[in-house]
Amino acid sequence: MKIVVCDDSKEDLKKIDGLLNKYKTEHAGAEFEVECFTDSDMLYRRILDGNPGDIYILDMIMSEKTGIDLGNLIRSTDGKSVIIYITASDDFALEAYGVHAVRYLLKPVGKEQFYEAVDYAFDSVPEKNPENSYQVKTKEGQVAVPFSRIEYIENYSRVINVCMTDGKKIKSIYIRKSFNEETKPVLEDNRFIQVHKSFIINMNHVNRLVQGGIIMESGKNIPVSRARTAEVKKEYLMFVSGQYSQGGR
Repeated sequence: MKIVVCDDSKEDLKKIDGLLNKYKTEHAGAEFEVECFTDSDMLYRRILDGNPGDIYILDMIMSEKTGIDLGNLIRSTDGKSVIIYITASDDFALEAYGVHAVRYLLKPVGKEQFYEAVDYAFDSVPEKNPENSYQVKTKEGQVAVPFSRIEYIENYSRVINVCMTDGKKIKSIYIRKSFNEETKPVLEDNRFIQVHKSFIINMNHVNRLVQGGIIMESGKNIPVSRARTAEVKKEYLMFVSGQYSQGGR
């Protein structure tokens, strides 16, 4: 497990590194390495070169590349990494959740608040949470798809298409149960909501709500049934605001 920290303030970077060292000391079995950057442009190039971290702890406002610049690059090159923002301003909270940061913490960050964010980040890394996967029965056998990599699920002529964040699609064999029964494990996870009788979306990968539909990160326009429109909007706004409030607001 690798944690990458980037803050152009050497003093703040030292504090975060110190908190991570304390976390490792106080949590038996915590295995991770830490790589620190004061130059966000250098980290940007490292990510481009294909050297990602599992967890990123990023300042938001930096002189070269901003935290949002880094977050957008991380999301475009690697859908599995977890992002935590630590910043002196709450002006960029919505942008932070646009790249699906799991926490948005305001400086100065307390030990308890920081530890909670790191705990949540570890739980959110797919490799650390293998049980959170959807078992799809395909012609080639059963395939386990991590929840975090699912953008949306479609039921088409009693065949389930699991559309993933990297653009790949996993197709099931003909289903005999109802769509809701087949996808029950997914719907029990609060990241997912059924927006139409044939579609389930991962709210972590929503780009925006539009009239009669939802635009996903991939650009796919998922229809929302009229009967579910009000509920879907309410659930999505609660989901986003819930993430924001958990980030230390």
